[in-house]
Amino acid sequence: MVVLGRLVAPFGIKGWFKLHAYGDDPGSWAEMPHWWVAPAPDAPLESWQTLTLAELRQHGRGIIVKFSGIDDRTSAESYQGWYIGAPREALPEPEEDEYYWGDLIGAEVYTKSGAPLGRVAELITTGANDVLSVRDDAHDRTHLIPFVRAYVLDVDLPGHRITVDWDPDW
Repeated sequence: MVVLGRLVAPFGIKGWFKLHAYGDDPGSWAEMPHWWVAPAPDAPLESWQTLTLAELRQHGRGIIVKFSGIDDRTSAESYQGWYIGAPREALPEPEEDEYYWGDLIGAEVYTKSGAPLGRVAELITTGANDVLSVRDDAHDRTHLIPFVRAYVLDVDLPGHRITVDWDPDW
């Protein structure tokens, strides 16, 4: 499963949710026939449940969603905090220089001179830009690298390798 976002909290009394998307185009998810949800991002495949999207809309600066069969706040509360995911094959192919976060997790990260920095453990949304959290187990530390062109020089997903302009001593 590729984790796409999270159902943050119920919205209103008719079964709507506030959605926290881990990406910049959750509107395209409206094309998916089903949404998969689970209480944890690393839940076993068999514990993911499918929900049918009834409506997705912009609300202020955020997104709210409604699923068929979840028609009141009490029902929505039982899914509060659950993660949204999809099998990789159900997702549209990303455009050039776009990536699903799940495809980046576990990628090996190297400096432009070829020195290993560790593996991508997670991505963090900061508001200004996303940040790669790169775990270096050999030196027991984590590098937080802005996921912007100034620092991320190359993303080779088939090779599961990311090259960055980063000095580990910064």
